[in-house]
Amino acid sequence: MQLPDEIKNKTLKNIARKVMENIPVNRDDAFAMLTTNDIMELGAIADHIRTQFHGNTTYYSINMNLNYTNICTLRCPLCAFSCDIDDERAFVLSMDDIEKRVLQAVDDGIDEVHIVGGLHPDLTLVYFEKMLRKIKKIKPELLIVGFTAVEYDHFAKINRLSIEEVFRRLIDAGVGALPGGGAEIFSPRVRNVIAPDKITGKRWLGIMGTAHRMNLKTNATLLYNHIENTEDVVDHLFQIRELQDETGGFKTFVPLQFHGENTRIRSKRRFSTGYDDMRIYAAGRIVLRNIPHLKALWMYLGEKMAQILQRFGVDDIGGTYTNEKVVHAAGAKTSDYGTEPFLRRMIEESGMVPMRTTANYQNGDCLAMGVSEGQ
Repeated sequence: MQLPDEIKNKTLKNIARKVMENIPVNRDDAFAMLTTNDIMELGAIADHIRTQFHGNTTYYSINMNLNYTNICTLRCPLCAFSCDIDDERAFVLSMDDIEKRVLQAVDDGIDEVHIVGGLHPDLTLVYFEKMLRKIKKIKPELLIVGFTAVEYDHFAKINRLSIEEVFRRLIDAGVGALPGGGAEIFSPRVRNVIAPDKITGKRWLGIMGTAHRMNLKTNATLLYNHIENTEDVVDHLFQIRELQDETGGFKTFVPLQFHGENTRIRSKRRFSTGYDDMRIYAAGRIVLRNIPHLKALWMYLGEKMAQILQRFGVDDIGGTYTNEKVVHAAGAKTSDYGTEPFLRRMIEESGMVPMRTTANYQNGDCLAMGVSEGQ
């Protein structure tokens, strides 16, 4: 595939040349991409990489969300889902609750369970081992995408175990992959405002590196549209790229549009523009060429933007996500559930071919892998 000749912007033309010659872009290139108004030219470069990796295939999954508790010791300002243990909204799912929800979702044909929750001060690792084994007993072939790096850090502390031992025990109980939550944005300046008590970006990267060395594939996320600036986004992308060069363990990069309703974040921005979204995703695809997949969660972005972004580097629009609670607690206006026909239509109307898969993409690996940083 050739990039279009009509790219006029000199900086973008130089970036296009690097892409064609398999030269990794640098931080100045990333800044330029995140601030350009030549959005269609930027999209053409990202779409070239997407097509090189995946042809005209877009992936989706049939899955459920399992948010086992909203009780959390952190109470981050960015979060509208969590609450204190004595709050009337507080809940902890029992094993019977979990069994009932998973059985219903299995009847609906799910392939995957996505598990995240608050940092409950009293739930030991035994609770989570029982949870995972119960899910696997219901349907052994289910892929369990279980717990963020923040949760693993919490499990290690309250159980007085190493991160490696926590991983070993939960892998043995059924964890098959990790979500990318908790990364937010690595800038200490921003993190101290939006999530002051959460683990540092360095700790998040360290835990993910440990997961990779234990043969767990993971996602990586970026939370944008709050109080970050362009330099913060660039730095975040390059720290992810550097770890990926070391471990190769990130399967998917997932930018997450921040929703601020019911949170304690007072941002000057009320919502991201379409240009903001397209820049973030296209730049992510180009910078993180060493990560095979780029996911745009339709629940965060809405159906129309999820369709457009498939021409800006995105090859995965997410899943059905039965019982999603976190982003909707923060004011997302999308449905909290999508059917398989809905997802397939969203892809087909974008001119792409839908492929059902899971977070490990075992039936949908990329056609080509990009280059790692080296020049």
